[in-house]
Amino acid sequence: MDNSKPLISFRNAEICGGENTVIYGLDMDVYPGDFLYIVGKVGTGKTSIIKTMIAENPLRSGEGEVCGYDLRNLKDKDIPFLRRHLGVVFQDFQLLMDRNVEENLEFVLKATGWKNGNEIRRRITEVLEAVGMSHKSHRMPHQLSGGEQQRIAIARALLNTPEAILADEPTGNLDPETADGIMTLLTGINRENGTAIVMVTHNLAICSKYHGRVMECRDESCIETTAPAAGEPHAI
Repeated sequence: MDNSKPLISFRNAEICGGENTVIYGLDMDVYPGDFLYIVGKVGTGKTSIIKTMIAENPLRSGEGEVCGYDLRNLKDKDIPFLRRHLGVVFQDFQLLMDRNVEENLEFVLKATGWKNGNEIRRRITEVLEAVGMSHKSHRMPHQLSGGEQQRIAIARALLNTPEAILADEPTGNLDPETADGIMTLLTGINRENGTAIVMVTHNLAICSKYHGRVMECRDESCIETTAPAAGEPHAI
């Protein structure tokens, strides 16, 4: 992989939330191995950036490229191929509640083109081991704690060996101790696999404890800034 070329790049991009532009003139580069936080108050466009990266929201103005795909000229038939390069982790986990852990992961693999049963089982075993959840493969989601569900969601994001993981408030519904466990997991994946992480959060304490680049959404813009030092105000 060419580490000098960004995986994700925006130039003078307008980011839309529904019909309205929420961010003007976005310039952003995410390189292989980056850990990038997107911070800001509710409604400032943080999640809209993630939705633009996965082609859920259209890019109507400016330039945007994600894993080699031009967002301005992306055809609908190519969106699934773009998304195979990305793993997405949501605040509310979004697991299928009528299937156990293994079946949740199997569903994703089959939906993204995996056909060989032995390879599917091998990959599921690998990602569950990676997130420390091998012993919970036959549990239903409602039998898991919030932190365990989020670990399964991260395992799901790892299935297709993504170039980047996009995590939208992955610790937002978790208590501080459980959130620390999820952050340790994400930073470990970033460090050991070289997987780029783009994480939306409103919790600046996380940014100061687990270091990474920081971009702040404010006043219809999103610009690079610095994380607060320990002891500075942490809430946005």
